[in-house]
Amino acid sequence: MAANARNGYVFRPREAARPDHEKRIQALDLARRLPALTLSARQAAASAQAGLHGRRRAGAGENFWQFRPFIPGEAAQNVDWRRSARDDRLYVRQREREAAQVLWVWADLSGSMNYCSPLSAQSKLDRALILALALADSAVRAGERAGWLGLTRLSAARDIVDSLAVALVAEARLNGELFEDLPQAAAPLRPREKAALIGDFLVEPAAFAACLQRLSIQGARGHVLMVYDPAEEAFPFSGQTEFYDEAGDLLRAGRAEDYVAPYRARLAAHREALSAAARAQGWTFAVHSTVRPASEALLNLRLALTADGTR
Repeated sequence: MAANARNGYVFRPREAARPDHEKRIQALDLARRLPALTLSARQAAASAQAGLHGRRRAGAGENFWQFRPFIPGEAAQNVDWRRSARDDRLYVRQREREAAQVLWVWADLSGSMNYCSPLSAQSKLDRALILALALADSAVRAGERAGWLGLTRLSAARDIVDSLAVALVAEARLNGELFEDLPQAAAPLRPREKAALIGDFLVEPAAFAACLQRLSIQGARGHVLMVYDPAEEAFPFSGQTEFYDEAGDLLRAGRAEDYVAPYRARLAAHREALSAAARAQGWTFAVHSTVRPASEALLNLRLALTADGTR
């Protein structure tokens, strides 16, 4: 135990637990959570899904977009003779471009994500899982392929939520590599692939930047959503307070209210550093509170993916 009287806190690390025992607990906990979370994910996806997301550009697709005048020299088979018969000009039927996308999803399932304060009814982990699964489901509904970054293959199957949930539980039972603060994909994303990373990202900004750089080295783009509990932003603590990190280490503060201002300043600086790292790679960055509806964040993510596809 080490004490710092000037700052009024005491730090005490815990004894190391057995890795196999922790792995078993994590796997069982994930298996217990997933049935209810998959149902919530489907509900969120259904509320945000508005059919196939068109690009509002001419191209190969099934949906009619507009008629345009026939250009001399192009193939006569492009003429829409029914529309042309109503006028003294020739017209070509254009379809709305529907570019099939590849979407990789990933959620942080590390220990810090289990936090849930009395200000929220859902932990960060539960919210991140719901959003990741719902985003994959929404992508498949829109005719895209989706997969869990670093864990599964891409799939366009309608049971994508169930298959990802089974893969997550299986991976948790096999090893503890699932519970990392950042995605551990072995290869970078391909040029036209996208990724959605969801977590609290309480990591060193340099590690976060290196991760995005590795994923984006071939020109791929993505979206980062930082999920937080309202207490983590408000810091509603006072008096003698004990804080535990995800490893179980204890920090005892004599007057927690003395840390409000420096804590908020550091949190703001941390978010800005992550946002700058994302922008440097052409990614978007947003924050989401667990007290807000999951469908709200899901819709914003889908809109961001659609907007990115039109640039």
